[in-house]
Amino acid sequence: MMRETATILPPLSRALTVLEFVGRHLDPMTFDQMFAAMGTPDDALREALHGVDGEDEPAVISARLALSAFDAMRTALANGDDLYAIYGALRFLPRALEALYPLASNDPLVNRFYLDPSLRGDADIVASAAQPPRAGETGVMHFDNERGSRGGYSLYVPESYSRERPLPLVMALHGGSGHGRAFLWSWLRDARSFEAIVVAPTATGRTWALMGNDADTPNLHRILDDVSARWRIDPTRLLLTGMSDGGTFCYVSGLEGASRFTHLAPASATFHPMMATMADAERINGLPIRITHGARDWMFPVEVARRAAESLAAAGADVGYREIDDLSHCYPREINVALLQWVRDNPQ
Repeated sequence: MMRETATILPPLSRALTVLEFVGRHLDPMTFDQMFAAMGTPDDALREALHGVDGEDEPAVISARLALSAFDAMRTALANGDDLYAIYGALRFLPRALEALYPLASNDPLVNRFYLDPSLRGDADIVASAAQPPRAGETGVMHFDNERGSRGGYSLYVPESYSRERPLPLVMALHGGSGHGRAFLWSWLRDARSFEAIVVAPTATGRTWALMGNDADTPNLHRILDDVSARWRIDPTRLLLTGMSDGGTFCYVSGLEGASRFTHLAPASATFHPMMATMADAERINGLPIRITHGARDWMFPVEVARRAAESLAAAGADVGYREIDDLSHCYPREINVALLQWVRDNPQ
């Protein structure tokens, strides 16, 4: 890393943290106020970046992507664009996180940034997390999953991974029109902190196969076979989770009798009671399901999630329901640690 780019890292980590906060709290009813109260956290980053060479340096690439996110949000607000333009601006965030991640193994600030805040003061965990990735074995990898492609997957294997100890697997499904390469970053920090393998597949079509011919379930099983053949996975701890359409597809695919996933955790998803009545009775009996939904969800009203919890519990599933008062139609990353702990404590 160039010495000059070290000055970028503190304001860059602050700017990325703000963008993560915006992504979590994106709400059409309050966004203008939130953005105004946020101020201009990108000013310090622009100043630090001014005059710095090294266009190919990870910190520089990440900083420019973060600034593009702020610029696109401000343009959208100034033009009176709809909420989807803000979502589009935030697509720079996972690209910025991906660009910066290679520095995690050799820069203390970046290493801690990609750890859960509760662990950043633990010297042993910080040191363990700083191990450099082993090419083709640990770290972030992508398999036929370039941006714009469909049907591939992105993968994170903790740098501390050893075949002597099988790890839980999280298969995390992006929302409609999303992409696995971006959604991976909704889980990486937690998987890195608490040792889990994360697979973030991309739907074979524009979104998941919620009706009609289902090409996605066979693809998920293919991916699971691929990952299981190369890394040691705990077959009793296989979590299928997802956001919005990805959460809905957790129901569609995860309630099938042939599903190999041991735990389901849809977030901000829609649901029809027929899903419970049509589900394989043996599969659903005792199946661990944790549903998360926002009280302020403007796309899928919270009553849908409440009915889902009731219907699935009546059908025999082991259902837990969490309603988050300030959550709109966003992915609540704060649930990840609890989900990992739930999976670890409840093997199936």
